[in-house]
Amino acid sequence: MSGPRPTIVIVADTRLYREGLATVLEQSGRIEVLGTAADGAAAVEAVWNLRPDMALLDMSIPSRAASVQAILETAPSVKVVGLAVPDAEKEVVACAEAGVSGLVTRDCTVDELVAAIESAARDELVCSPRMAGALLRRVAALSASTRRSESAVQALTLREREIADLVACGLSNKEIAGELSIQATTVKNHVHRILEKMDAHRRAEIAARVGPWRRVGVKN
Repeated sequence: MSGPRPTIVIVADTRLYREGLATVLEQSGRIEVLGTAADGAAAVEAVWNLRPDMALLDMSIPSRAASVQAILETAPSVKVVGLAVPDAEKEVVACAEAGVSGLVTRDCTVDELVAAIESAARDELVCSPRMAGALLRRVAALSASTRRSESAVQALTLREREIADLVACGLSNKEIAGELSIQATTVKNHVHRILEKMDAHRRAEIAARVGPWRRVGVKN
């Protein structure tokens, strides 16, 4: 990789492991290790103080998803590379949803780890065909879910959209009735039909599906 070496902070709860990684990566001559941290809280402090390009996070530590989120909230420009990710679709998708920019499995070599770090620094992703397949399936599932939600919202009448929007705002049937100057029993019947049209069972599901299309047809 041409240009400056990517700078990283290594996060792992086993001291021998993280210090060994730091030594190996420094010896590669392609990565600059600024420091190490034992957990998410220490990682946030290290990222804040050292300002690395990225954090290399052992995905076997407790609260790994929360640690990724905390790092990204503290320093949005810092990329997180997941280390020692199990080669399973569920784990790969969980890493992607947590916000990692790169990941390597438990059996990766040092060269593969370095390549993953350098790729993340270029906003690229190095992954196995199996990982790529898992990510594509997740994207496809999310897209299908979005289309279903959009179709369900479009099938609502104007009044049902008004009520669905107010449900999404957290209003009770009584509050919605007052807002729209109708009877609470009428609201209850509308909510029941909305649930049927959306193939939903709880009000929270209405809120989740209406969210992207909030304020459609709702009076101010």
